[in-house]
Amino acid sequence: TNCLTTAWRLLKTLSEDQQRYEKQLIFEHPVFVKLCQHLLRDARRMTRADLVFSLHAVVNLGVPQNTLLVQTLLRVCQEKLNQLDNRCISVLATTLAGLDKDKNVSALQAGLLLLAEQRIPSIRDIFILQNLMKCMGKDAPVFLKKKLEMAVLKEIDHLTYLNARRVFLGLVAMNYCSIPILNACSKKIQENIHDAQFWHLILILEACHNLQYRNVKLFSTVADYVNSSVCILDKKQIILFLSAFEILGFQPSELMGVFAEKVTADSEFLDLKSLLIVLRVYSRLNYLPKGQHHLFFETLQSCLNKYLPQISNTELLKAVYSLCILGYLPHRALDQLLQKESYERLLPSGDLYKEKKEMMLRCVKTCMELDSPSFTKPEFVPNENFSSLVSLNLRKAREALLELLGDENMFRQNVQLPYKYHIDFEIRMDSDRKKVLPVTATDNHPDTSVQRLAFLFVPLSAFCLGTTHPQGKLAMKKRHLSKLGYHVILVLNKKFQEMTNEDAVEFLKGKIYSENA
Repeated sequence: TNCLTTAWRLLKTLSEDQQRYEKQLIFEHPVFVKLCQHLLRDARRMTRADLVFSLHAVVNLGVPQNTLLVQTLLRVCQEKLNQLDNRCISVLATTLAGLDKDKNVSALQAGLLLLAEQRIPSIRDIFILQNLMKCMGKDAPVFLKKKLEMAVLKEIDHLTYLNARRVFLGLVAMNYCSIPILNACSKKIQENIHDAQFWHLILILEACHNLQYRNVKLFSTVADYVNSSVCILDKKQIILFLSAFEILGFQPSELMGVFAEKVTADSEFLDLKSLLIVLRVYSRLNYLPKGQHHLFFETLQSCLNKYLPQISNTELLKAVYSLCILGYLPHRALDQLLQKESYERLLPSGDLYKEKKEMMLRCVKTCMELDSPSFTKPEFVPNENFSSLVSLNLRKAREALLELLGDENMFRQNVQLPYKYHIDFEIRMDSDRKKVLPVTATDNHPDTSVQRLAFLFVPLSAFCLGTTHPQGKLAMKKRHLSKLGYHVILVLNKKFQEMTNEDAVEFLKGKIYSENA
């Protein structure tokens, strides 16, 4: 056992290529064969700790699962299962998690589940508990996940940074979101942020995404720490963090500003993959570097132009789409994208992503028209369609508008505009925004002095996490509606639904009328 475990401990510190070479030397060594024969002969006479540690080492050294040695050790573990202490159960669970399902593995896992169910309430070691969480996996019964949760919560006061990180990953493995545990782990990670390795923080951010856990304080702490360490980080590492934050919908504005400066100073490090990530991050999180956004866009466009001869049509569409969302038109890339042969190759019949690509192309064409410097605000925008029907989540807003304005002729709902844009409610007012005008009267006599208000009731997910800063697509819609002559009012629907009827009326009143009305 000592021979095998020492060999594995030495190997696991090496790179993958070195491991492969060293394993080959071990397997070809004549003494290794004798050692395995000795282990096979004495398996039933070994102590419980030697047994499970030998199995763990043998599997990790790469001895095939279907060999007599591994199968014998699995059967002996079944026979001695009830004799195993908590530490041995933890090691065995880790080993089984890396094996394929077969008759012996399945039987041992079933027995281990029953034993873990009995033992969990008595386990006081968080390291063992998080190991069990990781190894039981998402297929573990819900009652067992709850038992593990309760056992961890009992010991939560003794949590260390290292265990907090491991518990995070254990919950991901179980696909189980325990808010009390996650909050405690987040607090411990924030307290010890300067002890964290950067790749550990990436794993924690990915875990938050997988568990759909959102903690603005944790994300802000990580972002501030990365920003303070930006001078010692590789630029590719910063891109990894930005990508992780983008997936969470969180905008680390200071970090994004610093990174934008690095890009404009020297963009040679941006390969095509990195460029596409940067474009996606800045467009979705709707970040424009203060005072230098035009230079930043020019730098990104120059990088994109460099890759135009080799870029695929899909990648080109993604890059152009991202820049258009930010309000920037990359002319050379647009010319290549909209060539007939590129267009046809982009939308082949049977493409699973055809609908999404069509939406992106439609958005690009809208931006080409509305964001063009030659575009002028139209005197009158025809409503393509509108409906008196209103969705359930907008009924409260409709009733509040009726109470405030007194007549449904004073506003229009479910308005469909050109360019596939839709607004929830439209209200028309005089130039001083003191008086609401009937929509039918202004329809018949278009007047440039009439102010048009567009109310958009939007979900929380349309904003960057923890802020009222709109994400890219919503910001683009707001920009385009403004160019069409609307004054856009964004309302967070969740917050509005929580208001009393009286508060809802007062809220809309404040949004509609000017302060001195």
